[in-house]
Order: sequence, then C-alpha cells, then structure tokens
Amino acid sequence: MQRIITAGVDGSVESLDAADWAAREALRRGLALQLLHAGDESEARTGLPELDAPADRAAHAVDRAARVLAFAHPTLEIIRRQVPGPPVEALLAAAASSETLALGSRGFTGFAGFLVGSVALAVTARATRPVVLVRAGERPEDEHWDSEAGPYRPVVLGIDLDHPCDELIEYAFDTAATRRAPLHALHTWTVPLAPSGSAIDPEEEKTHALAAALTPWRNKFPDTQVTERTVHGRAAHHLLMASTKASLLIVGRRIPSGARLGPVAHSVIHHSLCPVAVVAHE
Repeated sequence: MQRIITAGVDGSVESLDAADWAAREALRRGLALQLLHAGDESEARTGLPELDAPADRAAHAVDRAARVLAFAHPTLEIIRRQVPGPPVEALLAAAASSETLALGSRGFTGFAGFLVGSVALAVTARATRPVVLVRAGERPEDEHWDSEAGPYRPVVLGIDLDHPCDELIEYAFDTAATRRAPLHALHTWTVPLAPSGSAIDPEEEKTHALAAALTPWRNKFPDTQVTERTVHGRAAHHLLMASTKASLLIVGRRIPSGARLGPVAHSVIHHSLCPVAVVAHE
C-alpha cells in the first residue's frame, strides 16, 4: 500500500492552507499527497451565481487545490479523490490509511484562537492515526526561525507520564528528525492540595520519569537535539506558551477514553499559535 499524507479540502482558503502544510510534510517525508473532498455534489443549483458559488467552489475543490499545489511544489505526487457521503466518515476512512491527516481551521482570530469546525473536531476525536490541525493563514516561513530557508523551530511534545506511550513519543522524535529540528519534551504536574507525608521531591521524581521515558528514543534518534522540561502548573497553559515558538505542537489522545478529546487537547487545538498534531494511543 502506498504511504500518503492526506489533506481534507472543501474549497475554502483555510483548507488550502492545511493542504499546503500537508504538501510540505509529504515532501519532507518523501510521500505522496492525497487531496480528499467529501460530500454530496448533487445539490440543485438555483441558477444565481451569488447563491451557487459555495456549492460550485466545493465541487471543484480538489482540482483547484491540486493546480495550486502542483505549481508551488512541482516534484510532489498528488492524488485526487472525490468521495460522496458524510465528510466525517470519509475523512476517518482516509485517515486510517494515511500517515497523517491534515485539516484546516475555519478562521484565525489572533490570541483568541482559531475556530475549529464540527467536522474537524469529530474526526480528531475518533481518528486512529495522527491528525494535524492547521490554523488559517499558516505560511511556510512560520515553521522556521528566520526565513523559509532557515532552521526549523522546535517540535514540542506534551507528554503525560501517567500514560506514556511509544506511538506518541516515536511520532514526535520522527517528526523532529525529519525536520532536523530540536525536540522539546514538556511534562506538567501539580501538587495535591492535601499535605503529603512522602519524602520524595515530586519535581525530582517527574524529572527522572521523563528522562526514563525518553532515553530509548534518544538512543534511536541520536542526531536529534532533545530538551526535557518538567513544569509545575496547568498543562494547557504551558503547552500554549510553548506553541508561540514551535513549528508543531504534539499531544496525545487516549483511545480507551472513547470518541472525545480531553480538556488539554481541546484547549490547545483552539488556541495554539502553531499547527497541532493529535496522536491517538492506547
């Protein structure tokens, strides 16, 4: 089976921004890009251009996106797919056979965050493969420090040491290595309100646990520069702060929790200042 990156497109500028991010990711990984549009194209037209424009735009979404991306990335292999039926189910099926699925936001509103549509939320909460949510207006140079040709900004991994998992950590290391970017691993913790009689320093305990979780992957990716941080406080707050200087923020979603996003993942995908990858794991 051909390895691909898939981008969901619907004719909007926001979905084209996500597709362009997916195109760059496909080139970095040496994969093909699949452009997917799902929906019912049999809607009756009114004959009035101003009313039919949204339907016409959606009907030609894949072809228009493919032309734009082929011009911008002439060496990229692009696969076009038009699938009838509900978008959520079609995107979930595509995600299952893709390395990564990229989806766009509905609009960027500065520090208030970006609006994530119901389709994107439903897909992210149920997909078994990584889903990357790309804010509207995301540009190639936003991934780099100085310019599009400069070094990549760090990849930030938010890790829960109570449920560490190889899928999440491997995705983060592999993504950083692909970019030749540093990896910043961040774990947050809070002190219980009730006094504890334990003599163990919680910060020292968390630091050792984080190092132990990452050591096998450091050995597997020796060329990746890794920074480990344990921070006291709310996870979403510190991850959002880290996103201001990141090229990608990676968080996990536990499959046993069902088809829903946890509060941390939900918060960061609405307010992150960089693309967010949500990786499902046991």
